[in-house]
Amino acid sequence: MMSLAIQTRARIAPAADSWLLISAASLLALGLVMVASASVAIAERDMGQPLYYALRHGAFVGAGLMVALVMTRVPLRILHGLRWPALGLSYLGLIAVLVPGLGVEVNGAHRWLNLGMFNLQVSEFAKLGFIIYFAGYLVRHGERLRAGFRQVLKPFLLAGVGCALLLLEPDFGAAVLLGAIVTGMVFLAGARLWHLLGLALVVLPVVTAALVAMPYRVARLLAFRDPWADPFDGGFQLTQALIAIGRGEWLGVGLGGSVQKLFYLPEAYSDFLFAILAEELGLAGVVLVIALFAALTGRAFVLGGRALAAGHAFSAWLCYGIGLWFGLQAVVNMGVNMGLLPTKGLTLPLVSHGGSSMLACCLAVGILLRVGIELATPARRRNQRETLHETGRETGEAGE
Repeated sequence: MMSLAIQTRARIAPAADSWLLISAASLLALGLVMVASASVAIAERDMGQPLYYALRHGAFVGAGLMVALVMTRVPLRILHGLRWPALGLSYLGLIAVLVPGLGVEVNGAHRWLNLGMFNLQVSEFAKLGFIIYFAGYLVRHGERLRAGFRQVLKPFLLAGVGCALLLLEPDFGAAVLLGAIVTGMVFLAGARLWHLLGLALVVLPVVTAALVAMPYRVARLLAFRDPWADPFDGGFQLTQALIAIGRGEWLGVGLGGSVQKLFYLPEAYSDFLFAILAEELGLAGVVLVIALFAALTGRAFVLGGRALAAGHAFSAWLCYGIGLWFGLQAVVNMGVNMGLLPTKGLTLPLVSHGGSSMLACCLAVGILLRVGIELATPARRRNQRETLHETGRETGEAGE
């Protein structure tokens, strides 16, 4: 009877990583509350339903939770076998959004595919696709990566194709983020620093040329340098975000009390949700968000280290890649909101409104949870065997 109970518990409650689960769930819950607060006025004006965006966000959170749950049941060896399809689908998706009739244009950008119920932003899933492929690449070529420049160059060439496609959409922020993730993964794999610096000297002029090629990017840089020089045009978004953050002070103006969300700050419930959070919850809310992201990304790196020590290299590089993704994107989003970085259209992972971002991030969290489950499985089985052995011995002694 006890044996059956142990086996049943193991099936329905696998050993998920508690810290990872708590930090991710807390960010999701905080996002639900803040999206509801930040979008009420805009939803009532545009849709005639104050909770339109909140309910939509909640639906994507629910779908994301189901995706994450399914991912916790998928063995990582299957994901390892899908590394080439993941890369191929990432390329195909980034090409498809550029094809007239397939891609959806919004404000001059071609970043979405129309799936009927919602528009899919391919770049969100492409990040994960590249991480899966490069995790497999580092497993196969890790030793040679540390020895020669040729193996270092290959992942950057493959990532460069993806970055070029992202720049054609255009999506400069996602392109830079993808390049940073790949660089971080290759560096953690042991690539020599002077190899990376040499590549940086080649890539930097290309990035600079792409930056100044579009007048609106130059305008964003100028507005970033001094947003108050033109607070009603180029610097409008940033000045309104800074006003929101300044109004929050220590403890905020109270949940629902934001003034900047009342048609002053554009993208208040998506890209600039962090500014509204700072206004309503103050420095205390800002510190909480930073702490939760530090816990989430830190735990991803801890799992990566444990996986590497256990000989699960593919799992380790998945954790490192996802940790870099979440950490870097969160830093960029918060930096943009606080005026520390030029404006970029990147969401705050697991928090901001955005269906594609939410689904992709939840899928990534599911992968991290699966890594934790697979790392804990041998120890859990060993404990179960020891428990059954002790139970059997006690039963035998009682029979005697």
